[in-house]
Amino acid sequence: MPNVQSHSLFTDFDINLFKAGKHYRLYEKFGSHVIEIDGVKGTYFAVWAPSAKAVSVIGDFNYWVEGQHPLEVRWDSSGIWEGFIPGLEQGTTYKYKIHSSNNDIKTEKADPYARRCEHPPKTASVVWDYQPEWKDKKWMQSRSKNNALDSAFSVYEVHLGSWKRKIEEDRSLSYLELAEDLVPYVKKMNFTHVEFMPIMEYPYDPSWGYQLTGYYAPTSRFGYPEEFAQLVDAFHNAGIGVILDWVPSHFPEDAHGLGFFDGSHLYEHPDRRKGYHPDWKSLIFNYGRNEVKSFLISNALFWLDKYHIDGIRVDAVASMLFLDYSRNEGEWEPNELGGRENLEAMSFLREMNEAVYANYPDVQTIAEESTSFPMVTRPTSMGGLGFGMKWMMGWMHDTLEYFKKEPIYRTHHQNDLTFSMTYAFTENFMLPLSHDEVVYGKKSILGRMPGDDWQRFANLRLLYSYMFTHPGGNLLMMGSEFGQHEEWKFNGSLDWHLTDYEPHQGIQNLIADLNKLYTKREALTQNQFTADGFEWISHDDHQNSVISYVRKGGDSHLVIVCNMTPVPRENYRIGLPSNKKMRLLLNSDDEKYNGSGYKVKKSFTPQSEPWNNREQSVELNLPPLGVLIYG
Repeated sequence: MPNVQSHSLFTDFDINLFKAGKHYRLYEKFGSHVIEIDGVKGTYFAVWAPSAKAVSVIGDFNYWVEGQHPLEVRWDSSGIWEGFIPGLEQGTTYKYKIHSSNNDIKTEKADPYARRCEHPPKTASVVWDYQPEWKDKKWMQSRSKNNALDSAFSVYEVHLGSWKRKIEEDRSLSYLELAEDLVPYVKKMNFTHVEFMPIMEYPYDPSWGYQLTGYYAPTSRFGYPEEFAQLVDAFHNAGIGVILDWVPSHFPEDAHGLGFFDGSHLYEHPDRRKGYHPDWKSLIFNYGRNEVKSFLISNALFWLDKYHIDGIRVDAVASMLFLDYSRNEGEWEPNELGGRENLEAMSFLREMNEAVYANYPDVQTIAEESTSFPMVTRPTSMGGLGFGMKWMMGWMHDTLEYFKKEPIYRTHHQNDLTFSMTYAFTENFMLPLSHDEVVYGKKSILGRMPGDDWQRFANLRLLYSYMFTHPGGNLLMMGSEFGQHEEWKFNGSLDWHLTDYEPHQGIQNLIADLNKLYTKREALTQNQFTADGFEWISHDDHQNSVISYVRKGGDSHLVIVCNMTPVPRENYRIGLPSNKKMRLLLNSDDEKYNGSGYKVKKSFTPQSEPWNNREQSVELNLPPLGVLIYG
């Protein structure tokens, strides 16, 4: 095979942007690219390794021998090594052999920009120039409406490896099989979006995908890059948006990964107080290094560009924002202002969000941020971080704590349930019942519910109905939508056999109907992130453990009443916001949800009797552990 030829895809402008941390399309330049030069096909390689004194491409094609195909370093001090190898075709496996100037250290690294990786436990990169055939033009033209903050955002969270398995073959479904099976299921359940736990290549299954080594490659566990694109395409053609979990917070120390890449701390911060995560035994990106910022921001845009992704949920934002996160006194150093905030990470997150929304204004970025850090979802021009939405972790914690209590004790804890409304509109919140809440001994969502079997399922229906009528978007981890008994297992399958039984069918039917109601009613979506969309009727009836409230949007409103005990409430009076005749839209205790079928009003006309500081009111029968929604 001929030796390496000099060639470059970089212009001087590219190099200037890269050095300045402002190049957001690095995947078009770095990595391996199948091209043709003077009528000869081959592969161009480019890798950033400024501390190297020699870099060569090794692989099956040269028996993994160092020095057979050396790259040339650019003259402009960018630290980029590049070259064209004639005859090297798509499908070639390769790595970079890097000989460092630091103590003659040698490393063998996978390509940080590889579009495809070998199936773990193998660790090489694969030359791949995919060209998916998209058929989602209709979705892409209309997704600005589907992804808008005043549209429904009901998300089904999925771990692709364990949603459903081929039991007889002891394997997960492929991307194409998921397109045939998962897509119609999400459509049937009326979710508006699906969120994948990380699908970028990762070496270790028990990490669930949160320890990435192939930031630009869909994991080969389930098929080829084109087949992942077909899965996204199938969701879009079903009218469902796709969100990806994205992990710019840390990366593993695996020998073939980003750590100590060229014999120096290239991607990770060199100070262990900022560059090592003690909880996850992983490395933290150096957010103050321009080239690293370009790598990460380019990665976010890559998935939106090449795979038509509709949003990214940024993992572990709190760990990025605080220098003392999971660190004891003396294990961290204050910033230049004397505070605990990581100013470089804050700057990076702002730049990332600005780049995403400037290039793709019809998508959303979502922060998993577990503290009260201010203005996460406010524009960067106002000093915010610029995210579109933020997970409402406080709501999740308080609500699950409340619901796991026996109803007899709830009278003393109603403030736990109502407290969220004191801060619900400080951010654009999404309400999550995510994978983190169904592992590590926390039990499944159903497993948290108190009482006998009937009460447990009734409590779950009550929780979900309250959740879907609370302001904000919604997210449910797979399995929760039919009342999985057991905790989620990353190496198993959901217990689909449970859906043969009426109590679990009832939960499924309820989620499908709640999603339908949420997507069809402006009162639940138009003002879901502003105080204009919510009004308490009564939040202080501790004795009966009943709360009632109004959701408003457009020219309509809904009245929601929640009975948090198994005791039916007959002739329970609530004040009403208008004289409008209202009909029952959903009763979580309905027999079709395997409820008791307790008789309630199908419609009512308000009476001119003042109550709850309102001029009109009505008496209702409240079902046990039930929610009534009128509109």
